Amino acid sequence: MSAPSAPSSYPAGFAPPPSYEETTGINNYYPYPYPVPPGQGPNVKNMNPPPYPPQPVPAPTPVAVQTVYMQAPVTFYDRPVQMCCPSCNKVMVTRLSHNAGALTWLSCGSLALLGCLMGCCLIPFCIDALQDVDHYCPNCKNLVGSYKRL
Repeated sequence: MSAPSAPSSYPAGFAPPPSYEETTGINNYYPYPYPVPPGQGPNVKNMNPPPYPPQPVPAPTPVAVQTVYMQAPVTFYDRPVQMCCPSCNKVMVTRLSHNAGALTWLSCGSLALLGCLMGCCLIPFCIDALQDVDHYCPNCKNLVGSYKRL
């Protein structure tokens, strides 16, 4: 192909832009096969290679998800607690049982040292606020927790 002649619309002294073949130095078009051996065919230095065919992507394997509900740790005090029993799995309010513990015996001993020997030193065994507390399930009667004063 040759360059087109200058139209009359160009001002004097101005030439039309060069053709594609003149700027790239390619005189023939070689569409395929790619890649062209070196030294043959067009100048492929700045040309993009043909796209690669898409690779098959393996399907993702499904993953089974198991939801686990965890109960927050229950803190036992000297009051009944509403909770789920670990033995019978029922929601219940605990039943309390008061037992003599370390604070009860220390109170009794200190009263005895102060001179309360006529049975007054046994008063701590009658006061629930000085005794340890055991929490039981009212359904299955199992011990679910304890509260120790000391």
